[in-house]
Amino acid sequence: MKIRKNDTVLVLTGKERGKRGKVYRVNPSANVIVVEGLNMVKRHMKPKPGLAQAGIIEREAPIHISNLMLICPSCNEAVRAGTKRSEEGKKVRVCKSCQEEIE
Repeated sequence: MKIRKNDTVLVLTGKERGKRGKVYRVNPSANVIVVEGLNMVKRHMKPKPGLAQAGIIEREAPIHISNLMLICPSCNEAVRAGTKRSEEGKKVRVCKSCQEEIE
């Protein structure tokens, strides 16, 4: 998976198409990502001890990874990410358009 937590992504399809957001949580086994403030759904929560709020709560729902694209921090565009070995021998992500490393 080439998208990680705290990356900025662009939504390609769906009701949130064209919006950008920060990755909040990644689930690689299901190939889904939760983006802060996007794909909001309403959930009905019963009152439970230890639960801060009951009632109808809005929260982010996961988006499939195929509907997202990584935003390169240096060129600020939606790009494909590749990988290469750095001088230290570590595997790093690289922007396919500007060839800069993505942290």
